[in-house]
This record gives sequence, structure tokens and C-alpha cells, in this order.
Amino acid sequence: MLEKAPTRSGKDTREKLLALAEESVLAKGFAGTSIEELIAAAGITKSGFFYHFKDKGDLAKALLLRYLEHDQQVLDELFRRGDELNEDPLHGFLVGLKLFAEMMANMTEVHPGCLAASFVYQDQLFNRDVRDLNAEGILRWRRRFRERFDLIAQKYPPRDEVDLDALADMAATLIEGALILSRALRDPMIPPKQVLLYRDFVRCVFSQ
Repeated sequence: MLEKAPTRSGKDTREKLLALAEESVLAKGFAGTSIEELIAAAGITKSGFFYHFKDKGDLAKALLLRYLEHDQQVLDELFRRGDELNEDPLHGFLVGLKLFAEMMANMTEVHPGCLAASFVYQDQLFNRDVRDLNAEGILRWRRRFRERFDLIAQKYPPRDEVDLDALADMAATLIEGALILSRALRDPMIPPKQVLLYRDFVRCVFSQ
């Protein structure tokens, strides 16, 4: 028997629950986020919640999938625009990083943090599927940057030997660290400044 397709109202409710859950998890962690508070905030019944998610673990997986999809869309758009503005593989990438820094700088408040990182900190709460999904999200960052560095290196071979996987991972480690510092010090300008420093470092690695 075919399942009934969710209505527009149902999709809106699901999205509202995911948005509320993300806000709560970033503020106090997954363990500190209860189904009851989400139900109250969304203004639905308990059965309404379980219509969308079979349990809290199912909510965690949906939350992470939503976050990773948005994360990929943002990066795709930034670096697509960078390549449109400069077709050179290195300089298009540097433009993309500049756009990334500008996006971060335009945030009027401190960035709330990274959902994927918060899931890593509390990984004992999640099943194997969620942990593997989170790891795949991290590896996606590595592949994205490594593929670009391979392309850049064909035109601009580094003068000194460099581990391109480590250089790719540096993007994620830098952003995560910057978000932690930004939140601790209540300084929203830390992430964009760190992205620009990474941009300068990449330029130096591939300079002739």
C-alpha cells in the first residue's frame, strides 16, 4: 500500500520541528533537547511529532541530513560564483573564499555554531547510521577542497612539498575552531578573519 504524500501543512510542520530542534541542539546539546519542548514550541500534539519522526534518533538523522544538505548548497553556490568571476582554478577559489568570509562577516550576531560538531561531541547518543553520516559530511569537505587543490596544483605546482589532504582538512578545522572562539569571546568577526588568513595561506602555498 502506498503511503499518503505529506501535505504542504505537514511539510511545514516537519520543517518547523527541525528548525526548532537545530536551535535547541546548538544552544544546549542534543541530550538537553526534549521531544516535549519541541512539541510545545511547535504547537502540536505528541502524535503529531511521531507522525514525522518515529523517535528521537530519527529526528537526529533528519536534522543532520538537513544541515549537511544546506552546508553543501552554501559552499556550492559560493565557489560557483567564485569560478564565474575568475576562471583560473586558483584565483576562482580565492574569490570563493573571499565570498565565504564576506558571508560570515555579514552575520549581525555570533554564529550559533556547527550542528555536525555538536553531534561529534555527543556521539555516544547516536546510532551508527548517524555517526557514519556525520563522518561522511566531514569527508565531503575534504574531498571538495582536495579536488580543487589537485586542479590548482596542475597549473601552480607548490614550490615545497605539501600534504594536500591536510591542507583540505585545514578548512574544516579552521572554521570549527573559529566558531568556538567566536562563541566563547562573543566576537562575530573571528570566523571571517580566519577564512581570509586561510585564503592568504593557500595563495602562498601555490605562489610561483
